[in-house]
Amino acid sequence: MRNKIVLHYLDGQILKGTTCNFSADKEWFHLTKRNTGQTIKVNPSQLKGVFFVKSFDGNRAHRERYGIHRPGLGRKVSVSFKDGENVIGHTTGVSPDKKGFFVFFSDPISNNEKVFVLTAATHNIRLV
Repeated sequence: MRNKIVLHYLDGQILKGTTCNFSADKEWFHLTKRNTGQTIKVNPSQLKGVFFVKSFDGNRAHRERYGIHRPGLGRKVSVSFKDGENVIGHTTGVSPDKKGFFVFFSDPISNNEKVFVLTAATHNIRLV
């Protein structure tokens, strides 16, 4: 299955494309770029986050709703990145020993399904 993803790099670069081999435990994965079809090898250590999305276009008018409770998504978490961006969602586990963790978005109409957060790119992680 090909997942639509948006890569947010530490340097601010953003790439959109698909992957079929992302794993939180691997040292790299492939991205097929949306605009060119070129497949590249991605090293997660250069990333802030891997956003799994429903659509590449998104909906700029949509405002995330954070008060929605969705059983099975884990504990509510607030993540502050070093670049100032904040993400609120749910996680099944955060460990400083791991290179990253998943945050699931609770708003069912959000374009974001989940994000793999690279721990090294965070300023603060707080269970709420």
